[in-house]
Amino acid sequence: MTAMSPVVHFEMPAEDRNRMARFYEKAFGWKTQMFDPEMGDYVLVTTAEKDAKAGAPAGAINGGFFPKRPDWPAQHPSIVIGVNDIEAAMQRVGKEGGKVLGEPMQIPGVGRYVSFFDTEGNRVSMLQPDGM
Repeated sequence: MTAMSPVVHFEMPAEDRNRMARFYEKAFGWKTQMFDPEMGDYVLVTTAEKDAKAGAPAGAINGGFFPKRPDWPAQHPSIVIGVNDIEAAMQRVGKEGGKVLGEPMQIPGVGRYVSFFDTEGNRVSMLQPDGM
C-alpha cells in the first residue's frame, strides 16, 4: 500500500500578476512574494500565518500563481501533492493510468517538481521537497 501523500500547495494561472496580487491581498489578506524571470515570474502566496508552536491552522495550505502561457497545457487551478520520492511517484502515476508531463525540474531552495494529468484529465503536480 502506498503511503498517504498530503496536498502541500495550490497553483493558479494569472494573466496580470500585479492585478492578481492586489486582488488577493485586498480581498483575502493574503501576502504575495513576486519572483523574477529566473524563477518563472512566479508569485508565491501565503494564505495562513504559522504559529511557532502550533504551525499553520489545520488544513491550511499556501500557494502560488504562474503566468499564463499559450504553449502550456491545462492552465487551470490545481493542487501540488508532496511526495518522498518523485521518480517512484511518477512511475505510480503512469502505472495507474495518469500521464506525467515532462521531467522533474529543480526549484531552487524548494525541491523537485513535475506536473501530470490524472485519469480524469486534471492537471495536478507533485513536489519532492529538498532534503527528502
